[in-house]
Amino acid sequence: MIKNIIFDFDGVILDSVPIKTEAYRKLFYNYNEKHVSKLVNYHELNGGISRYKKIKYFFNELLNEEILDKEILNYANKYSILTKKELSKKKYLIEDTVNFIKKNYKNYNMHIASGADDNDLKYICNSLGLSKYFLSIDGSPTIKSDIVEEILNKNKYDTAETILVGDSINDYGAAENNDIQFYGYNNILLKDKYRYIINFNKINFD
Repeated sequence: MIKNIIFDFDGVILDSVPIKTEAYRKLFYNYNEKHVSKLVNYHELNGGISRYKKIKYFFNELLNEEILDKEILNYANKYSILTKKELSKKKYLIEDTVNFIKKNYKNYNMHIASGADDNDLKYICNSLGLSKYFLSIDGSPTIKSDIVEEILNKNKYDTAETILVGDSINDYGAAENNDIQFYGYNNILLKDKYRYIINFNKINFD
């Protein structure tokens, strides 16, 4: 029986991917469009990876340049300005997921483990009135696998009673690394590989 549900955030609870994708284009508008497009592609394929790693990837791998940690933080802060307030609007909430959470938060122990910046994540959840439904809400720069491990250890959860719901292959990796079940959502590429949720209104984890 499933007792504990760990949710990814972007693409599962909030339809934030298009906004965040456009933010990378704005962030690096003065760089070569070919390199920026490659970054956007990397971002779309790696939804569970933090902005800090994506910014570093852009400079190290695509531009073949070194970048200092303080410069990464500066870009990450600019990215936050481009996205945080916009994503605090209720129109981006994914309705069937949020309805499931509201109806079932007393039936399961619910947590959020996200690749989004931790401060931004908590700000957005508070702004949208979501925080009260979750026992913990955690994001980057801590990697998702470590967040999930901390949730399991801190709460002494049985891995057989715990699942992770995500929309990327990186979410699957975080579940696999911690020996818990994975449910794919909102990404058709995951449909034929793992358990897949078509609609939260039709799912029963028991």
